[in-house]
Amino acid sequence: MPIIEFMTYPDHRGGLTVCELPFDVKRAFWIENVPPGETRGGHAMKTCRMVMVALRGRLDVVVDEERHRLDSPRTGLYVKPTARRTLENFSPDALCLVLASEHFDEDDYT
Repeated sequence: MPIIEFMTYPDHRGGLTVCELPFDVKRAFWIENVPPGETRGGHAMKTCRMVMVALRGRLDVVVDEERHRLDSPRTGLYVKPTARRTLENFSPDALCLVLASEHFDEDDYT
């Protein structure tokens, strides 16, 4: 279940997108203003599950050597614990939201 499709409800006022996740969110953070050619991540987590969403722009996420393009706020990429992830190829306007199942713990990084 790597890609999660979110439900979107459009009407004359705009769209409302609902994100229901397979875990309780304990932490949220976002990545923006990544210079051309730079990458983020490059590690795995021992216990933390994550869903990554491109709220604006586009980026690629490589998870255990499988590439996923994120370019819509209507889909998210589920990343399981122990999966090595690298975020790359950010468009200049990219804004990536990450919803995590655990609070920050430096010892969770591998």
